[in-house]
Amino acid sequence: MTTPFDEDPIAHRRTGIFARLRASFLTGLVVIAPVALTVWLIWTMIGWVDGVVLPLIPYDLTPAHYIGINLRGVGVVVFLVFTILVGWVAKGLIGRTLIRFGENLVNRMPVVRSIYSGVKQIAETIFAQSERSFETACLIQYPRKGIWAIGFISTMAKGEIANRAETGGALVSVFLPTTPNPTSGFLLFLPKEDVIELDMSVEDAAKLVISAGLVYPNQVKPEDMPTKAAK
Repeated sequence: MTTPFDEDPIAHRRTGIFARLRASFLTGLVVIAPVALTVWLIWTMIGWVDGVVLPLIPYDLTPAHYIGINLRGVGVVVFLVFTILVGWVAKGLIGRTLIRFGENLVNRMPVVRSIYSGVKQIAETIFAQSERSFETACLIQYPRKGIWAIGFISTMAKGEIANRAETGGALVSVFLPTTPNPTSGFLLFLPKEDVIELDMSVEDAAKLVISAGLVYPNQVKPEDMPTKAAK
C-alpha cells in the first residue's frame, strides 16, 4: 500500500533530477502550508487582541513596565479574565438589573438600538444558545430539482414563517453555504420531507464545501476500493 508521499519506483527512474526536486518541493508545501497558515492566523489574532486590550491598561500594570518586554498574549489573558468576570456578574441579581437598565436606555436611542439589537441577536445565536447552532448537515435540491447541494440545518421554522408558508407540513430552516467561503450563503425554508439529513459531521461537510468537492469525509483510497471481480 502506498501513501500520497510515496514515489513510484518506475516513474522515479524515468524522471530527471529537476522533476524529482519539483515533486519533493510540492510535497513539502503540502506539509508546511497548513501548519504555517494555522500558526500565522493564531499569532495574528493574538496580536490583534493585544493591540485592542493593552492600550486600555495603565502602563504601570503591564509586564512591559517590569521586565521591559512586550509579551505577546497578555491582552488575550486579560480579555479572558475580564469576560469571565463580566459573565459571572451578569448572572447575578445586580448584573441582571444593570443590564436591564442599560438596555432600557439603549432602546430610547433610534439608531443605536437597531445596531445593538442586531449585534445582540447574532451574539446570542452564536455563543449563548447552543440549541440554535448547526448540528446536522443535510442534502437538498437547489436551485432546482435534480441538482443537489449541501446545507446545514439550523432550526424548525416558527412563528409567522411557519404559519403563513403554503405547505402542509413542518418547515426546516437550512443555511446553504457558498464555496469556498462557507460563512456567506442563503437562508432557505424547506419542507421537512425535502431535507435529507447526512451522517457526516458539520466539520466534514464544511471541509467538502470549502474544498469545492475535493475533500470527502472518510474518503476511500483507490487501492482500497473493491474491484469488479471481488464484487
